[in-house]
Amino acid sequence: MKIDFNNARLERTVYTLNQLKTQNLPEIVFMGRSNVGKSSLINSILGKKNLAKVSQTPGKTRSINFYVIDEKFYLVDLPGFGFASTSKEESFRFSKLIQDYFKLSNKIFLVCHLMDARVPFTKLDETARDYVLKLGMPYCILFTKVDKLSQSEKSKLKKLAQQLNSNMNFNYFFYSSKTGEGKKDFQFFLIKRLIETRENEI
Repeated sequence: MKIDFNNARLERTVYTLNQLKTQNLPEIVFMGRSNVGKSSLINSILGKKNLAKVSQTPGKTRSINFYVIDEKFYLVDLPGFGFASTSKEESFRFSKLIQDYFKLSNKIFLVCHLMDARVPFTKLDETARDYVLKLGMPYCILFTKVDKLSQSEKSKLKKLAQQLNSNMNFNYFFYSSKTGEGKKDFQFFLIKRLIETRENEI
């Protein structure tokens, strides 16, 4: 299967549950803490500069954004979680929107958890991870901003990820939106997962 990742567009921005109607395509979900570099990473993967808007204010994005990739699958961008200045009422509402999406969508073939490589595995990350795994969804981790790590820091993070992986069995990737490190490996992994998903549907 060939996928042109550059052939991408924002199809729908969802703020409420009744807006969730989309095409019948597989969905990969991106989730992560606010300010984890999600928009920059999406632009990097899709070879675009400004398709996903990079906010200067963490927590500002409050919608679920559906990007259609080469008319073959969706990249679903969830609002960042854990930004303290968001009001309690808004936090609850957006959290419910995310939970409703997870429960209602039957097209999710992978949940990709973005973590800042400098501060991974926070309590918020663990809560989000456990929620997804409890739902039985395929899960992987993308460590972002790895260009900001020294080689020794990267080695320590890799060892930690390997230790966790031995118990939980998830894939993980190191990614830099700045240098492109990890881009080809992650794109190849997505294609492989998409092929496996389609074969299971036959």
